[in-house]
Amino acid sequence: MSKFVKELVTKEISQRLDGVADLLVVDVAGLDANTAVDVRRNFRKNNINLLVVKKTLARRACEGTSLGPAFTSIEGSAAIVWGGEDIVDLAKQVVKLHEDKKMPKFTAKGGVMDGEALTAEKLVEVSKWPNRSEQLALLVGQILGPGRTLAAQVKGPGAKLASQIKKLGEGDDE
Repeated sequence: MSKFVKELVTKEISQRLDGVADLLVVDVAGLDANTAVDVRRNFRKNNINLLVVKKTLARRACEGTSLGPAFTSIEGSAAIVWGGEDIVDLAKQVVKLHEDKKMPKFTAKGGVMDGEALTAEKLVEVSKWPNRSEQLALLVGQILGPGRTLAAQVKGPGAKLASQIKKLGEGDDE
């Protein structure tokens, strides 16, 4: 590959990753064509991008950015994955495919989160965290919990008083 072509490819990778804060590095070498299409289709459904790259060109494209640490210790072939709802959602998708027995050639290698390099082991750990929607559900539950408790405490004595007044009213009718 000529130097000119390498520079063009590096610029293209850099443009595609412009604005990306977190990405993961996987290995898809060895997947047959049908499996690779299934992986891409699954990713596309979840708004996740997959780009097979030459490591040295990707390293050069990400040099000096927060994505740079992703390529420091990567060996062998590489594909980069980014997108999804958040990094946890992305990690869950990648680890699910990594652990799938039908795809032994799909391997999670690591990545970068908030400018910090992730190893494959750390990636599995991140995939066990709650994703954005789960965190929002937890937060809403915590916000509504005290209000729900207060409403029940206010309603309890009021309901008891209303029931006693009703009994008194029924007693007069007899």
